[in-house]
Amino acid sequence: MTDVVIAGIGQTEAGEHWDFSLRELAQQAIRTAIQDGGGMKPQALYVGNMLSLNLSNQAHLGALLAEYGQLTGIEAITVEAAGASGAAALRQGYLAISSGMVDTAIIVGVEKFTDRVGPNVEAAIATSTDSDYEAMQGLTTTAQAALLMRRYIHDNNVPANGFAGFALTAHTNGAGNPYAMFRKAIKVEAYARAEMVSEPVNMFDAAPNADGAAAVLLTRADLLPPGYRHPHVRIAGSGNSSDTLALHDRHDMFAFQAAHIATSQALKKAGITIDQVNFFEYHDAFSIYAAMALEAAGFAERGQGWKLAADGSISRTGKIPCATMGGLKARGFTGGASGVYQAVEATQQLRGSAGHNQISGAKYGLLQALGGPASTAVSHILERIG
Repeated sequence: MTDVVIAGIGQTEAGEHWDFSLRELAQQAIRTAIQDGGGMKPQALYVGNMLSLNLSNQAHLGALLAEYGQLTGIEAITVEAAGASGAAALRQGYLAISSGMVDTAIIVGVEKFTDRVGPNVEAAIATSTDSDYEAMQGLTTTAQAALLMRRYIHDNNVPANGFAGFALTAHTNGAGNPYAMFRKAIKVEAYARAEMVSEPVNMFDAAPNADGAAAVLLTRADLLPPGYRHPHVRIAGSGNSSDTLALHDRHDMFAFQAAHIATSQALKKAGITIDQVNFFEYHDAFSIYAAMALEAAGFAERGQGWKLAADGSISRTGKIPCATMGGLKARGFTGGASGVYQAVEATQQLRGSAGHNQISGAKYGLLQALGGPASTAVSHILERIG
């Protein structure tokens, strides 16, 4: 089997980048990842993006970013899968190298929310839902998450502030991440008095939209340059699955079946069980998604995912550390770039370069990115070698 390793990583700060264009953000991340990987020139570029056509009036990002990154001539395509776009692009790079068709690939996830303001942004995000039966009826992604969360609370007797642990953990970890949008821990009192966005989703239950770009350079282990200075981190497993686009079309809307299938595929490919995973980078666009991601992955029984946040199990010193660099909630929801940010952050953990947020002795990290409410799910297992 071909060992696909992450040779280099790069990222920009997540936040409101009014003075930088989409191409400039992507170029910063690409350049940093190539330098970090020893200067290897990629043969292919896979771009993960969700909203550039809607918000930046720009399609054809593969060619644009290859040109701007001085990589003209290589294979360059864009992958779109809503919030899972970056993770799907990472999977395409992994498959390309695993197949032997490509030796070295650069994967970049990039999003630029601030090219538009106000209702235009919410309308763009809503394109990830079923246009005819959800968005056209006025349903936003936040309102959809609120409906799901309300029913989950009712069915599972979740107490007041039962979801607070997700936000508290994310912001505690975000405080130690210099690339995070929010770098300040919060207390449960702040969560309890936070304004409602769409009841019961409050301000701390929803990840903020953020501009940003993240990149990883992939290659085969035997092609790493002489004197390569980082511990080896490989993609040990990868999985991808889909579910109905409209939430109401599902037999069981609380199963997040695509996330379960994608994670099971990745674990099987890596040859490990869920008990061997040392940390979990979930897609906490909303607190309810984090709870259901824990259940779908197999860390908690149905309806019990919230308890892992309530009892501290997802903290850095807990049973299964989650959102170790702040997750989407504190780092920021960078749209289609989110899955690549996860890969960069997990690589930092496995290299031992996560600073104050370091998980001691981490060998396996599970990454899970979602498009919408797990209409698309992409999971990866990263492993430290040696």
